[in-house]
Amino acid sequence: MSQVENNGITRFHVGERLSESAVFNGVVYLAGMVPEAGDTDIEGQTRDVLNQIEQRLREAGSDKSRLLRVQIYLSNIDDIQAMNTVWDAWVTPGNTPPRATVEARLANPNYKIEVVATAAVNP
Repeated sequence: MSQVENNGITRFHVGERLSESAVFNGVVYLAGMVPEAGDTDIEGQTRDVLNQIEQRLREAGSDKSRLLRVQIYLSNIDDIQAMNTVWDAWVTPGNTPPRATVEARLANPNYKIEVVATAAVNP
C-alpha cells in the first residue's frame, strides 16, 4: 500500500490518476469503489464493493459505523432491491448514513455498481 502525507493530507493507494482514499481534518474520503472480484450479479458486486469500503476505512482509522455520506451509482436502477438486500445486511444498525442512489452509465460496462463514501476517522 502506498501512503503519502503532504500538507496535512494523508493519501492511500496513490496512483498516477487517483488515490483510493484521502484523510484530512478527521475525515476520510473514498474514491468510487468498483467491483474487483469478477462477480457478475449485483449481489456479488455489492458485497465486493462494500468489503473494499470496509478495508479502506480500516486503513484510514475508521469503520462503517462512522460513515457520514454514501453515494451509490447503479448501472440499472432495477437492481436497487437486490443491492439493498446486501446493503441492509452490511450497514451498522442505528448508524445508517445519509445516502443517495442513482442510475448512471459506469466506466466499465461490466460494472453494475460504484460506491463513493465519506466517514469520520476514529478519535
